Amino acid sequence: MNIVISGYGRMGQIIEQKAKEKGHFIISTVDPIATGASNKFLSSDILKEADVVIDFSIPETALKNAEIVCSAGKKIVMGTTGWYSNMNNMQELVSTKGSAIIWSGNFSLGVNIFFAILSRASEIMNSFSEYDPFIHEFHHNKKADSPSGTASMMGDIVINSIDRKSVIVSEELKRQISPEELHISSTRGGSIPGTHLLTFDSPVDTIELKHTARGREGFALGAIKAGEWIMNKNGFFNINNMMQDIIKGDNSYDQS
Repeated sequence: MNIVISGYGRMGQIIEQKAKEKGHFIISTVDPIATGASNKFLSSDILKEADVVIDFSIPETALKNAEIVCSAGKKIVMGTTGWYSNMNNMQELVSTKGSAIIWSGNFSLGVNIFFAILSRASEIMNSFSEYDPFIHEFHHNKKADSPSGTASMMGDIVINSIDRKSVIVSEELKRQISPEELHISSTRGGSIPGTHLLTFDSPVDTIELKHTARGREGFALGAIKAGEWIMNKNGFFNINNMMQDIIKGDNSYDQS
């Protein structure tokens, strides 16, 4: 693949390294402030020879970047988080331009295996009302959003599977939580790549499901794999589509 990397911070630099190790070509790195980036802004000229753009930039530019990429007829892997209030705009953009986006709050293959486990665990816990679920996540002190995209996706899994939970609450609580609310809390500090916990607590015991990242390499490799997966597809996808394809061999996701 010919790849353009949008966002040339720590994540973008690891993607560059891992993509080259896998035999792909980096034709441009884009970042308005990062030292070493070959361009400050995305443009149609930069994208002429590109197959895929891997975007780990900032929430404020995610939709604009996607519009530039899709208008150029290219594919985009959207690893940037915090833009989800614009989800409908993203879907409309892909439909209008006839291109392809795959997005996720976390492209780590390990995390997405973790999601599959959480889904099954939540289905089981739907039958045991004495267990109350909650989510906590830890990240480094440079992370721009809270809660993390991964934690938000975990929350969606829980409320879609457990009937007694229907509302996600992620702000600081200075009150008693309501029975239908699922609390997601966050800690920011140090250099933690990412740790996520789903806890089921009862009066007699506690069950914890936990994923701990050792570094950013897993996220980078997953994003590159997503770029490979989306190369011959058109439509609006999330990481679940790719994982179902891999796990079940279901390759029916071309939405052109």
